[in-house]
Amino acid sequence: MRKVCVASVAVLTLSACAGRVPQPAPLVLVSDRQLDCTAIEAETRVNNQRISDLAIEQSWKVGQNVAAGIVGFMVWPAWLGLDFQNAAGKEAEALSQRNMYLLALAKDRCGPPTQTARAATDPQPLLSPLASNAEILSTLSLASH
Repeated sequence: MRKVCVASVAVLTLSACAGRVPQPAPLVLVSDRQLDCTAIEAETRVNNQRISDLAIEQSWKVGQNVAAGIVGFMVWPAWLGLDFQNAAGKEAEALSQRNMYLLALAKDRCGPPTQTARAATDPQPLLSPLASNAEILSTLSLASH
């Protein structure tokens, strides 16, 4: 019984070494207040590249887990190489959420100029397509003055 317990503890200890610990990116940083539009765009591009790299890492881990699982049927210690932590997937999800936050930040700070600012400088009033002749004439007389 003691040998089984010692073996179980050893297996659990060694299986923890199979994968790396996820280090997800924080959603909000203190420096986000100083980001301008170009900095937001640059960080989004960097995050997208990192997500792409993590997808490649995740596919390699899936292949490694499949190989270790198959070999483990013949040589059971190979099962110690299985990675159940999904570090790449968790980090990619955190970066994706950060990109969504940056997109919302960009919409607030980098939006196109509003139509109301341009309409306020327009001196001519807008007429309805169904305006009467009197309304059209009064508008034309105001424009000539």
